[in-house]
Amino acid sequence: MSGTQTVAAEPERKSADPGDVSLPPVDPEFQELGGSGMAAKYGLSVAGKRPNPVAYARRLWVARHFIITWATARNQALYSGSRLGQLWQVLTPVLNVGVYYLIFGVLLGTNRGVPDFLVYLVTGVFIFNFMQTAMLYGSRAISDNLNLIRALYFPRASLPIAITIIQLQQLLIAMVILAAVALAKGEPFTWHWLLIAPALCLQFVFNTGLALLVARFGAILTDTSQLLPFILRTWLYGSGVFYSIKKMVAQHPNVPGVITWILDHNPPLMFIQVIRDQLIRVPASTDPKVATDYANAMYVPAHAWLWLVFWALVVGIGGYLYFWQGEETYGRG
Repeated sequence: MSGTQTVAAEPERKSADPGDVSLPPVDPEFQELGGSGMAAKYGLSVAGKRPNPVAYARRLWVARHFIITWATARNQALYSGSRLGQLWQVLTPVLNVGVYYLIFGVLLGTNRGVPDFLVYLVTGVFIFNFMQTAMLYGSRAISDNLNLIRALYFPRASLPIAITIIQLQQLLIAMVILAAVALAKGEPFTWHWLLIAPALCLQFVFNTGLALLVARFGAILTDTSQLLPFILRTWLYGSGVFYSIKKMVAQHPNVPGVITWILDHNPPLMFIQVIRDQLIRVPASTDPKVATDYANAMYVPAHAWLWLVFWALVVGIGGYLYFWQGEETYGRG
């Protein structure tokens, strides 16, 4: 019919499905560039992305005032709940030395053949304790500060570094005690004492690397802080803190040469022996046995300072890189 109008068929309508949660159409530009392309186009970056090691070191340098202030505040708060307060920073190392002197020097007689055994012992206890406490507290650097980590952004390596600074501050007090003991025992003050400062600087780098290493272990495995005391106790007895390792080895000639070499180049022992060598002046003796005992007790491996630099760089840089690799994971989960 001429009067009839043709009506275009309407597309079939689907009934509204309450379960239909289709997303709106994707922006073609976003689809073309992709997520990473959009981020690059507008200068965006992933939240909490780990910087490269050099940039991370720069961030740590920028945060240096925070690290030192936090370390100092924590150090001052350590004994705030005790009646004697900061005096424990002096009493604790003194009491430790007293116990070790009674057990090893008096009861077990390890002082025989060792020159100026009290200075020898005090040096070993203080230097090893510096490493030991840095590792013990460093292993809990992340787990003990989760609220701070989740509330604020800062380079997470700041925490184990600050903990090592705390232990350095306490060591400096202990070194004043050590100097007083050495002078009281008749050791002369010589220019060799000045070499203790670079030795402690190298040990600080070494200890910081260890603290960073165990801090990441502690963040992954919470039992790390429970296992460390057993490891450190074994390390303690193998580091000549209470007796001469060289003298003990000399009494057992069947010990393999490789074991002797490992013991002689054990990092804590090397730091201890180098510092002992600066403090203790061994008197000349015409008795061959006495001379041999003294030589064994004060033995310092050849190129000891180069070994200290080696251990500081290898452990310091290695611990830093290992901790840096886990930067994005700390405080999550």
